[in-house]
Amino acid sequence: MQSANHGLCVVRVPRVSLFQDRPGVTDRAVSFVFNVIQASLCFFIAGTMSSNTIKQAAESARSKAGNMRKQSTETVAVVKTDFLHTPFMRAALPFINGGVSGMLATTAIQPVDMIKVRLQLAGEGVATGPKPTPLSVTKEILAQGKVLDLYTGLSAGLLRQAVYTTARLGFFDTFMKKLTQRAKDKGNSIGFGERAGAGLAAGGLAAFIGNPADLALIRMQSDGLKPIAERKNYKSVVDAITSIVRSEGVTALWAGSSPTVVRAMALNLGQLAFFSEAKAQLKTRTSWSSRTQTLTASAIAGFFASFLSLPFDFVKTRLQKQLKGPDGKLPYKSMVDCFKKVAKEEGPLRFYRGFATYYVRIAPHAMITLIVVDYLGWLTK
Repeated sequence: MQSANHGLCVVRVPRVSLFQDRPGVTDRAVSFVFNVIQASLCFFIAGTMSSNTIKQAAESARSKAGNMRKQSTETVAVVKTDFLHTPFMRAALPFINGGVSGMLATTAIQPVDMIKVRLQLAGEGVATGPKPTPLSVTKEILAQGKVLDLYTGLSAGLLRQAVYTTARLGFFDTFMKKLTQRAKDKGNSIGFGERAGAGLAAGGLAAFIGNPADLALIRMQSDGLKPIAERKNYKSVVDAITSIVRSEGVTALWAGSSPTVVRAMALNLGQLAFFSEAKAQLKTRTSWSSRTQTLTASAIAGFFASFLSLPFDFVKTRLQKQLKGPDGKLPYKSMVDCFKKVAKEEGPLRFYRGFATYYVRIAPHAMITLIVVDYLGWLTK
């Protein structure tokens, strides 16, 4: 309830939020409108009062309206000329927002990712035997060390997000803007095909750039599975990358890059393309709030991202973890060779081992990333 007191005039106007779905909007514009309304009402009521009261009400109205108009003008001028609205920052913001959102999501989901990797590496080369579960893997990790062991490889995960997610969301946003403008120029609206193309291209480019950090993450997370004498005991992501380059060469940093790129393309097709499409459909077919639409669209995207990318994620993990045996040969020659050997020796369903854990890792990560980047995009609009 907003109250105004101009001389003998007291007016109460209920304050109705016009921006409930945009909590970050400043109150200055709203306050300006309310002050003008209040002052005008007082001036109207004061028509039945003395000339002194009318004069006071008029002066108060002019004063408040003038002050608020000046503040609003100054605010608009600042918004138009601030650093966030320079050409460089407008081009860089999609990448910055993408990196920040990805790093926040990774920090929250890292323990689940650790369990997912251990599940994929358990029982390698064996078709039978006890099947590990997320609970048994968690108990084993905790029995060997501390709770913080679940965050092994966090530095590599953050570096990967700083590179990979920054690039994929930045590229996707850039591609989408270009495609949307091109479709608009032709009098059309952008379709799922364009969204899918943007997601595939952004995912592939970003995955290749971020492969070294992804490789370091897998090596750090799988190091605990080795006999104590063979462990590298990496201290950080920098130590892991340095050690890999020193012992295996620079090109080893792109080991498993083929399935990494294909996985990223599949994941981005499921995550970004389906998110963009689902949000567009929900916007036209429902009357839900913007937040509800974003949350629902991100949940849909998380499922498709998990389903489409898990087989490639499985092969990527195997290829990046492998080391040369006593005969100097690697267990898998290529992505195709890995697919063939796993299907033959362990069964085709092995590619979807740990789907529930993977979904719990991918879906919340996708939801957090997409919600945060969506909000940051609106905040820096």
